[in-house]
Amino acid sequence: MNFELNEDQQAFADTARQFAEQELAPYAAQWDREHHFPVDVIQKAGELGFCSLYTPEDAGGLGLSRLDSSIIFEQLAMGCTTTTAMLTIHNMATWMIATWGTNSVKSKWMDELVTGQAIASYCLTEPGNGSDAANLRTSAKQVGDEFILNGAKVFISGAGATQVLVVMARTGEAGAGGISAFFVPADTPGIEYGKAEEKMGWNAQPTRMVTFVDVKIPKEYLLGELGQGFKFAMQGLDGGRINIATCSIGTAQQALNTANAYMQDRNQFGKPLSAFQALQFKLADMATELVAARHLVRLAASKLDTNHADKTTYCAMAKRFATDVGFEVCNQALQIHGGYGYIKEYPLERHVRDVRVHQILEGTNEIMRVIIARRLLSDMKEVL
Repeated sequence: MNFELNEDQQAFADTARQFAEQELAPYAAQWDREHHFPVDVIQKAGELGFCSLYTPEDAGGLGLSRLDSSIIFEQLAMGCTTTTAMLTIHNMATWMIATWGTNSVKSKWMDELVTGQAIASYCLTEPGNGSDAANLRTSAKQVGDEFILNGAKVFISGAGATQVLVVMARTGEAGAGGISAFFVPADTPGIEYGKAEEKMGWNAQPTRMVTFVDVKIPKEYLLGELGQGFKFAMQGLDGGRINIATCSIGTAQQALNTANAYMQDRNQFGKPLSAFQALQFKLADMATELVAARHLVRLAASKLDTNHADKTTYCAMAKRFATDVGFEVCNQALQIHGGYGYIKEYPLERHVRDVRVHQILEGTNEIMRVIIARRLLSDMKEVL
């Protein structure tokens, strides 16, 4: 088993790193401070293919593996966690439209989606359900050649500033089997956007409630077949968990690099911080856990690429472990900086704020433990 990046993967990583250093890192603090959504930079990312990494080539995407995509997202997250997270959401929604959208939808929209000229939001979570996605209440009733959407979604990243929504809605009986997926232009009459939420982090993208009031969409906006929406959502979440775990890894690596440099530059009691064994041990533990998390994420991405029978369990493991490790590494990097880590002139407090939500979204880490435990307690014939 070869853990080294191949030539193509190294080239992808180098390109993403250069983009992060030039287009993301210099402006991330400003975007956070001003709550600015950098649409122009997302479009620049689209020019490099970063808006359609694993979208099939026949739909205009790069057609990369989830492992290759994770390598790219990690480098981008080192520049700006929030913008990269939005890119991962857009990638997921674009992949879903390309995979299950009708020809009429794809012919009209895919060119703009793969280039970032149109940005997509993903609408699953509802005010009363949260983790219990199978019991969502937003409805889509078919009337002639149209579906009529009614309901509400909450915590929708990019909402109000994106052009496309992928919406999960109930078209049938209670439970997962009655849920369908829809492509919905974001400016369709009847869609209302709430106020931008004041958040702890992720300030470089808006988060809003989206309400649907008798929203009429043509039947060709259905993704796949009726009743397949929950299956699509779960497939999307497997990849989404890899993506958000990767954002944690990239941000934590940047925090570790910053802490390492600070320890060698900062002097206390007549010697650099790097000379204190207690801090050396702290740095060693941070690096060790980060490497372990990175390899678990890449293992899970590989399982997803090969359609392994336990891919969902591996994705849950990677998401749980990497987002917990990512937050702890960022928090310890802040601690190493002392009072300076708490000051916004330094990036550590932003890293801590931005990665904290990763333990909540794409399924909370408590839900990840439920997924893992259920698999372990099932009739297992072999160890994972």
